[in-house]
Amino acid sequence: MVRMGFFDLRSTASRFRFFAVLEALSWIGLLVGMAFKYIPAEGNEIGVKIFGPVHGAIFVLFLITALLTARELSWGWKTTVLALLSSIPPLATVVFEVWAVRTGQLGELSADASKGSAAATPAAS
Repeated sequence: MVRMGFFDLRSTASRFRFFAVLEALSWIGLLVGMAFKYIPAEGNEIGVKIFGPVHGAIFVLFLITALLTARELSWGWKTTVLALLSSIPPLATVVFEVWAVRTGQLGELSADASKGSAAATPAAS
């Protein structure tokens, strides 16, 4: 079987990962656009005009995906609130996704991570 990796969006957990990374990338684009708008004396607003709506749309998609993931994977209210709050600070969605994988909150992604770490560490003899 061929693994599609990051772009395999068939499972809820992989869709959550995809939108978490996409939301962080759109934050970076918006921050760069804001830098070009405000740092030079004669700023250029084109970056904000492009990345503002793009980030807004991805932000909403991330929130919807987080709520669907919470329902599908039976997250508690604390994990769900943390996922939703992670969309506010820049790049926090990726930090939350890494935490969720490590703590077993993302189903098969967490299982894949634990298999990979178990395979990478040699067994004691």
